[in-house]
Amino acid sequence: MKKTLNKIPINLNIMKPFFYTILSFLFSASVFAQTSTPEIRITQLPELDMGEGVNVHIISPEPIQFVDLSSDFLVGDLPAENIARIKINPAPKDSISSKQFNKKIMKSSEEVGVVTVVGQSFMAQYRVLFGSSDRINVQTNIQIQPEDMQPLEFPKQAFSNTELHRFSKNIIEKTYKTPLRTVNELKLSLQLNNVYVVGDYIFLDINIANKSNMSYQIDDVKFSVEDKKIYKATNNQSIEMKPIYRFQSQKGFKKNYRNIYVFKKFTYPNSKILKIRFVEEQLSGRTIEMGIKYSDILNADTF
Repeated sequence: MKKTLNKIPINLNIMKPFFYTILSFLFSASVFAQTSTPEIRITQLPELDMGEGVNVHIISPEPIQFVDLSSDFLVGDLPAENIARIKINPAPKDSISSKQFNKKIMKSSEEVGVVTVVGQSFMAQYRVLFGSSDRINVQTNIQIQPEDMQPLEFPKQAFSNTELHRFSKNIIEKTYKTPLRTVNELKLSLQLNNVYVVGDYIFLDINIANKSNMSYQIDDVKFSVEDKKIYKATNNQSIEMKPIYRFQSQKGFKKNYRNIYVFKKFTYPNSKILKIRFVEEQLSGRTIEMGIKYSDILNADTF
């Protein structure tokens, strides 16, 4: 006996909201498909020619977060925060000899594996090909190029070191008329040129003028939030603040020093100050410090 379905009348007014919801979903999915990062196949990756016994240094424009090597035939390390050092491992896990390795690789179209380098704001991948150490195309170092970078999505205002460098460079190129604060001591003039805020980041533009004939060698630069008034030594509460980025790493200067120090956004009450302290290397040991009120931070410029 055949089963039949009863015909149920459809109320179009009831179906309209459901119909529009489906359309909205399909439209959103279409937009997502158009704006998401396209898939990349291994044959589309830039090639990296490597030879046995030759290290390849991959230089990143920003600190490397991690490196993935897809094959046991590749080994590496991070000798510096923005450099990945990769080399061929001729006998992974003592499983095959160097001669067997050469035959194995040559039989597999010289392909060794894939190297993935992840920075703060991008991912770069390379298809590794094997060649002899005297092969003319074997590379010893490469700079990660913009066209090889796949952008990564991070929370808003999470700037990479590359972006912080660009912002700091823009500040350095600006001219300032009158510094916000100045402290003169030991023939040194410590100046806070200006304070800038970009998103959740605070940029301090700091300058030191040396009016003596003796150069100044920076041993340490300290930042801390401290009480304005100290009634008892035991009551003083000092909270160390460490910048997440500084524009340059210059340690010594003769007449003038200017640098940009970047902090993640922070607050402190009016009863406290942000203290900046420059300490010189011994034996001279000249120390100069300055207090910044919270009002200077609140009145920061943007750019």
